[in-house]
Amino acid sequence: MKHRNPVETMANTRHEFGEHGGVNMSVEASTTFTVLSSGTMPEIFCGEKGPDQGGCYLYGRHFNPTVYNLSKQLAALEGTEAAYCTASGMAAISATLMQLCDADDHIVASNAVYGGTYALLHDLLPATTGISTSLVDITDLAAVEAAITTRTRAIYTESVANPTLRIANIPALSEIAHRHGIKLVVDNTFSPLLLSPKELGADIVVHSMTKFISGASDHIAGAICANGDFIQQLMDLHTGMLMILGPTMDPQTAFNISLRIPHLPLRMKEHGHRTQVFAERLQTLGLTVSYPGLDNHPDHDLFSELHCSDYGYGGVLTLDMGTEVLANRLLDLLQNEYHFGYVAVSLGYFDTLMSCSGSSTSSEMTEEDKLAANISPGLVRMSIGYTGTLEQRWLQLTEALSRVGAT
Repeated sequence: MKHRNPVETMANTRHEFGEHGGVNMSVEASTTFTVLSSGTMPEIFCGEKGPDQGGCYLYGRHFNPTVYNLSKQLAALEGTEAAYCTASGMAAISATLMQLCDADDHIVASNAVYGGTYALLHDLLPATTGISTSLVDITDLAAVEAAITTRTRAIYTESVANPTLRIANIPALSEIAHRHGIKLVVDNTFSPLLLSPKELGADIVVHSMTKFISGASDHIAGAICANGDFIQQLMDLHTGMLMILGPTMDPQTAFNISLRIPHLPLRMKEHGHRTQVFAERLQTLGLTVSYPGLDNHPDHDLFSELHCSDYGYGGVLTLDMGTEVLANRLLDLLQNEYHFGYVAVSLGYFDTLMSCSGSSTSSEMTEEDKLAANISPGLVRMSIGYTGTLEQRWLQLTEALSRVGAT
């Protein structure tokens, strides 16, 4: 099945002159915006006018022209009607779920998600709002459906699970969600361009743009991509989670990220190429490697069916070293002696970033929940960069693996 290439959709959104005719958009640094007629002000406050209704702006926490421009690019990237950019990926996730749910509502979510998302669902929301979550194996469609109650308002999943790299069957989840009259929310952080959740049936797509979309690990940023009505709900002056809680993006950040969007396809393709080669070679060495591009990955066929083949299978693999001690020994060698990459959280950087997931980005999870999600103590997550030559980096990796006795 041939899926749309998001870059083709985005091309038109890039063709927008700056206010002085520049090829790049301008940075609108104003926190507040004037109106030419005082009668316009109440029309903005009651929602009759806005960026798309008369080109009217009110206040930087509501809408900002620079952030709005980047938001339109994200909407084009994900094929949604609208989008808005946030101060972080967690801001995007939190605002979305809190907008969908009232007190004492319910969410069905994947049991393999980023640790911060787990803490939101497992700890914060139940304690402060009464919103509860059933964490299930998102690949078990029967378990997903069985967890839905009359109070369920959303199914939440990552398109590619962090850190287990299991793939959500978005079309099947969409069918379940819509049959029950609830929303499907998909975090597409690991797979921009590769997967288009909206095309596959998702209602709302969220991103941590801190990762692959930004690509330089210098900005914390997020995005919510959805239909226009939902974005307007988020910006409502009385009950909008983005407007009232205020986690909107700084315009300078929006400008800087907008300059990275045009080379996102080149970066994703190279991330995917190198990760595919490394995964295949690690598998040949007999190591416990997981990567959706490998034939033996449990969701390889599903990913192959759903993804845009122009960009491969993503830039993240996992290597199970068995124990946390052995995993940390490998990471220390790779960073401090071989300069293969950095021991750091996050992903999507131009250099390789590595961490032992169970004791870092999944450390918020209980031991029982880590076991249920198949996050072993020695699981090493590698976001493969593209600096240096492929063969240079491969030699560094194999020598370190040999020194810890893995090969």
